[in-house]
Amino acid sequence: MYKVFVNDNPIIFTDSILDLEKENGYHYDFITINEIIHKFKTNKLKTAFFYCDNVEKMWNDFTKKITPIYAAGGLVENSNDELLLIYRLNKWDLPKGHIEPGEQKETAAIREVEEECGISGLKINKTLPTTYHIISVQNQYKLKVVYWYEMSTEDTTTPKPQLEESITQAVWKDKKTSQKHLAQSYANIQLVFNAYYNDK
Repeated sequence: MYKVFVNDNPIIFTDSILDLEKENGYHYDFITINEIIHKFKTNKLKTAFFYCDNVEKMWNDFTKKITPIYAAGGLVENSNDELLLIYRLNKWDLPKGHIEPGEQKETAAIREVEEECGISGLKINKTLPTTYHIISVQNQYKLKVVYWYEMSTEDTTTPKPQLEESITQAVWKDKKTSQKHLAQSYANIQLVFNAYYNDK
């Protein structure tokens, strides 16, 4: 199953016939994707189920119709048991950024955290869920794919926000405060944090 967010509302790719029978269920072979996305963008739809008996085939076709762009980021824990958060565009968030051509996902994730927060000594511990959301780039819909990693560091110094990336704060927060802040963040960020938190 894949979950793609549009305005923080999900499109769920499914092979369950029960989902197709729902009011917001659509057979993938008979939809116009841009029309469905437009319904999300105009608040006419909050959730949609895309049905096909072969989810991987459906997903491969979807990613041919909507060009993916790739990014990577991290949920970072320091030796004081604190998590690294950024504040960007009036939302608490996690550091992430574009993967450069030829760059490995893991390398990009570490580089972006270092650049956005001025943190060093990062180590990747495990993979977190990959997230997907629809964005508009020059009036064309793109699928933003973000690879996430759980990271750790001994660095407890005060982070330095990358202001040119519209990051106004980069801070260490205890886990309870982090959970409170990220509960008001984007749906895909909540998904990443919950996967991390529920594994502890």
